[in-house]
Amino acid sequence: IEDETQVSRATQGEQDNYEMHVRAANIVRAGESLMKLVSDLKQFLILNDFPSVNEAINQRNQQLRSLQEECDKKLIALRDEISIDLYELEEEYYSSSYSLCDSNDLPLCEAYWRQDFATLSPESLSMPLTAATAEQSVATSQSSTPSHPHVNGHGAGPTEHS
Repeated sequence: IEDETQVSRATQGEQDNYEMHVRAANIVRAGESLMKLVSDLKQFLILNDFPSVNEAINQRNQQLRSLQEECDKKLIALRDEISIDLYELEEEYYSSSYSLCDSNDLPLCEAYWRQDFATLSPESLSMPLTAATAEQSVATSQSSTPSHPHVNGHGAGPTEHS
């Protein structure tokens, strides 16, 4: 039994179909709006989350500082080993029969450590230590001509060329 209404059955079906399409479109639009809102919140959180960014920066700084300390320790240990080996080699050289140096010549490492820094000029104090010692050693080598030949047997002074 059909109820008699003001609209026919086909018209009512079309109206219901149209209403479903409108509601579905509204649901899709609301879902897209929510997805955009979530994306904007994520972007805002990533760009403006200063505590986590600062924490990441601090953590990276700690990693790099520990790496630097480790490298410094290795370099210091290497320097100490090389210093000990150099001292032993110089002792061996100066005590061997191949040494043609005076007995009052100091090994390089002892001469370096016993160097009187009070004799350095104010200009050399502004230079790095290695440059100042190199400049001072050049000045001393120019002031006195060596009287002995080099280790390899070749002369170093004007006596060889005359």
